[in-house]
Amino acid sequence: MEPVVVGVAGGTGSGKTTVAREILRRAGTDHISLIQHDAYYKDLSALPVAQRAMQNFDHPDALDNDLLIAHLKALKAGRSVEVPVYDFTTHARTAQTLRVEPHRVILLEGILIFSDETLRELMDVRIYVDTDADIRFIRRLQRDIAERGRTMESVIHQYLATVRPMHQEFVEPSKRHANVIIPEGGFNEVAMEMIAARIRALLGGEA
Repeated sequence: MEPVVVGVAGGTGSGKTTVAREILRRAGTDHISLIQHDAYYKDLSALPVAQRAMQNFDHPDALDNDLLIAHLKALKAGRSVEVPVYDFTTHARTAQTLRVEPHRVILLEGILIFSDETLRELMDVRIYVDTDADIRFIRRLQRDIAERGRTMESVIHQYLATVRPMHQEFVEPSKRHANVIIPEGGFNEVAMEMIAARIRALLGGEA
């Protein structure tokens, strides 16, 4: 059987990663290939360091969707792929890659995955994680300072300059393409169990 592609989208800090982890935990990592859209940011190593930070990372053009689409098609055809490893502190891809093996379920997670029609057409199930803007901003602020070497001032500037307007222009409207909308993300126990049960059913009881 052809693998099932499950897409998990939502705004920055909405809890997409938590939802993806819960799906993996409940449905079984042995049956799922996880792909994160963040890994496919375009390599900016050719630009001066100061200029890299000025790019709009919240616009769909910042991501290499052609490579992601090629990788999804390869996984669906039963072939492994080498996913880029992106360094958010330097805004460039590293020399390393991460090998992802094909499985019965391909789980794709990212902010802008529903804004690309070709990507949407590859998905069998589309899940949107819906979380209040203030909660999302606080989570992003904490994450970028702790994990990506940013200052509070730079996070706030980026949020106002690109994150918020791009969310309103691309991310929020993409919600209409979802099959399922989950408020509260991975903390929504009822929704998570329903989704996990659906995936287990798609696996034919293997999980």
